Amino acid sequence: MNSQDFQLFGDIVRTRSGLVLTEEKVYLLESRLVPLARRRGMDSLEDLAEEVRRHRDERLLSEITEAMTTNETFFFRDNKPFDIFREVVLPQLLETRRAQKSLRIWNAACSTGQEPYSLAMLLKEEAAKMAGWRVEIMATDISDEVLEKSKAGLYSQFEVQRGLPIQLMVKYFQQVGEMWQIDSSIRAMVKFQNKNLLEDLSNLGKFDVIFCRNVLIYFDQPTKSKVLSQVHKIIASDGALFLGGAETVLGICDDFKPVEGQRGVYTSAINGMLAKTG
Repeated sequence: MNSQDFQLFGDIVRTRSGLVLTEEKVYLLESRLVPLARRRGMDSLEDLAEEVRRHRDERLLSEITEAMTTNETFFFRDNKPFDIFREVVLPQLLETRRAQKSLRIWNAACSTGQEPYSLAMLLKEEAAKMAGWRVEIMATDISDEVLEKSKAGLYSQFEVQRGLPIQLMVKYFQQVGEMWQIDSSIRAMVKFQNKNLLEDLSNLGKFDVIFCRNVLIYFDQPTKSKVLSQVHKIIASDGALFLGGAETVLGICDDFKPVEGQRGVYTSAINGMLAKTG
């Protein structure tokens, strides 16, 4: 692929999603866009680039963006964040929210749904402690294609074997042909919506917990700062923000501070009750 075509695709993806494609990501761009070009009846990425230059078709630009922003995910990915949520964050929120008995969670860039469904199963397992509570899990992504898969809750044998404890698979999944479908009671706990992190987030409302893991690593510094600033406006002052293990707010956004002793978890720099956790 020549540099002009790489720049063209890179500009499209960055403008529409914030994702920054560096030169060493040529392999990723080729692996994601060659199948798209072939579905469109084209022989090469050069043909795809030429089609973009000629028509700037909105549907095609969306397909390019979706192809490049669909990230790999799996159930209970990395385990530790879910342990922290269950053992540290949730007990504190159950205490501080006991009067209103309401809990809102946002899972940003949810991809094919394994992360929000992991949270839903975790909360279902804690049902005895949450009788009478109103729990909402909002899961968003930029790709309509992965959101449709998420809503269906259908996963391959390979997908359910990646990170999903066998007891939860037996309890919450049913085999449908060669696929496995998550129970309707779990699917009903999650509301899926198309949302671009570069857009205004205020219409999502306030959240007690936000999972935005392995997203910021794809953004440049100004975009990270902008997204974190917006996230801070919609998280409760004593809420918890979960980022990926390789991500941080330090040097990027002064609105958050790390929760002491809990890697990858952040709270408001002012009045962050969870920051007292050691």
